[in-house]
Amino acid sequence: MIKITFPDKSVREFEKGITAFDIARSLSNSLAREIVAATVNGEIWDITRPIESDSEIRLHKFEDEEGKHAFWHSSAHLMAQALQSIYPGIKFGIGPAIENGFYYDVDPGEGKQITDADLVKIEAKMREFAAASEKYNRRLVSKKEALEYFNRKGDEYKIELISELEDGTISFYTQGDFTDLCRGPHLPDTGHIKAIKLLNIAGAYWRGDEKRRMLTRIYGITFPKQKMLDDYLVMLEQARERDHRKVGRELELFTFSQKVGAGLPLWLPKGAQLRERLENFLKKIQRKYGYEPVMTPHIGQKELYVTSGHYAKYGKDSFQPIHTPQEGEEFLLKPMNCPHHCEIYNSKQHSYRDLPIRYAEFGTVYRYEQSGELHGLTRVRGFTQDDAHIFCRPDQLKEEFIKVIDIVFYIFKALDFKDYTAQISLRDPSDKNKYIGSDENWEKAESAIIEACQEKGLNTVTVLGEAAFYGPKLDFMVRDAIGRKWQLGTIQVDYNLPERFELEYTGADNLKHRPVMIHRAPFGSMERFVAVLIEHTGGKFPLWLTPDQAVVLPISEKFEDFAQKVSDFLNNSDIRTLVDQRNEKIGKKIRDNELKRIPYLLIVGEKEMESNTVSVRRQGEGDKGSMKLEEFVEFLQKEVSNQLEAIENN
Repeated sequence: MIKITFPDKSVREFEKGITAFDIARSLSNSLAREIVAATVNGEIWDITRPIESDSEIRLHKFEDEEGKHAFWHSSAHLMAQALQSIYPGIKFGIGPAIENGFYYDVDPGEGKQITDADLVKIEAKMREFAAASEKYNRRLVSKKEALEYFNRKGDEYKIELISELEDGTISFYTQGDFTDLCRGPHLPDTGHIKAIKLLNIAGAYWRGDEKRRMLTRIYGITFPKQKMLDDYLVMLEQARERDHRKVGRELELFTFSQKVGAGLPLWLPKGAQLRERLENFLKKIQRKYGYEPVMTPHIGQKELYVTSGHYAKYGKDSFQPIHTPQEGEEFLLKPMNCPHHCEIYNSKQHSYRDLPIRYAEFGTVYRYEQSGELHGLTRVRGFTQDDAHIFCRPDQLKEEFIKVIDIVFYIFKALDFKDYTAQISLRDPSDKNKYIGSDENWEKAESAIIEACQEKGLNTVTVLGEAAFYGPKLDFMVRDAIGRKWQLGTIQVDYNLPERFELEYTGADNLKHRPVMIHRAPFGSMERFVAVLIEHTGGKFPLWLTPDQAVVLPISEKFEDFAQKVSDFLNNSDIRTLVDQRNEKIGKKIRDNELKRIPYLLIVGEKEMESNTVSVRRQGEGDKGSMKLEEFVEFLQKEVSNQLEAIENN
């Protein structure tokens, strides 16, 4: 017999070799029907895999992240099986589960092509194999056997992957006549997959290397019920309507130019003003919490980033060094602000009484993202971080960390992000080579984050391997208005950069000590935050933030002068207003400006001109009646002040 410990710490005995599926069935037949994966001693397993020793276990349904991973990973194999059936000789790269669904990178062969028109027949073949309920069978193989198998198939991509693996760690999964190199886990059989949709096709370089072959990447998603797929497709349609690239173009917020360069956004006047309001909003909060503004250049000597460790970790993802006329002198476009802030700290001596010191900067940084990974404002090569670095004594660390959490909460409330989870991102204890610093420093930093989250009562999840290379972090995962998850805001604890830059302060004992560093970016980057905010609101920003608060609509040309006077009066009253002077009927003007998400539409004609009034319509609410100009100014300003007061009071 073996002992199985459940999440509630209860313990039950079962016969050695029992599976997670059988354990679930012993608890409830309905539970057994719903589970798709299990975590056994911290490792995700197939629910049909025998458990041979005392173990801790968690059972996962499709609704769990672990369950979705197993479901969609299995679906990638199902798609590969269908592709192999339709395209004999096709070769396979990697086929992982992703946040929403899965993809597989494939090489159809010289002169062959898979297009969007082929997705229907691939889906049909997937449904055929799913209906057959073919089992996913796991088998451990030697490295020699694995290489022999894929050499016979002539699949050089799998051979390359296998060559990098250690013998004794390799497993195959087979369903029907399809076998793949895979760690798992997988569903018991293909019959669990009830609803299938292939979404689109893209190109992807093998191993992300632009010098390697371009493969065909096929994206898809599956569900255990058709209704879940139907709901997802409705959400996708909503997402297309809210796409920040589409809405940003309609609202004239930003653009891109190939002449300027891919991934380098150009902010148009309305977008720049929106950004400025967001920056001023955060600056006001930062002043309240004792931050001091600093400014640093867009470049730095290569040696600065060698010292910080950024060059070793991110050198491949950075722009190439800038060589000056002076021999041996090299500069880099700034990939991070923190090394510059360390040097600002080092510009003078500090006492323990000076700490904490909080430096804040809206600093623009540059990363050379692969061209295939660029996506609107969410993935760019030049972006501005709402960056700040706090230098504090160890005894101040937890209090300072909690204050940053409070700032993040304040921002989320102000912008109506209600559904979020705090993710504690720790280093991977099995691969410490990815990180810098001593075990002692990492343990202190990780403990500080965990204790601060406990003190704040945060709903947290802990993820290994997602820490920054210099320290653990707390990331905020936010769900937007249509249920999609985004990473917004990060707080990181760092004992390592202070050592690398030899930062010091004089303690009460008159000896030199190292400060602890907190890296903090509540927005993350201005580009990504604005993109998420656009998609969360659908472009209908809060009244205090929106680019245009009102538009004046003259019903004919002869009232345009009055419309301009109204606009001038409102703009002079700090109400952002424009005039629609197009020679169009008033009904079309109303429809068009509502599509532009302008909150207030002010209609003026002969009656309004004679009485010095405006006829007011509210976006989505209709007619609000006639108002004197002074009355409308007071009305709108009160709405803005009520919004800001509600933020202050929360």
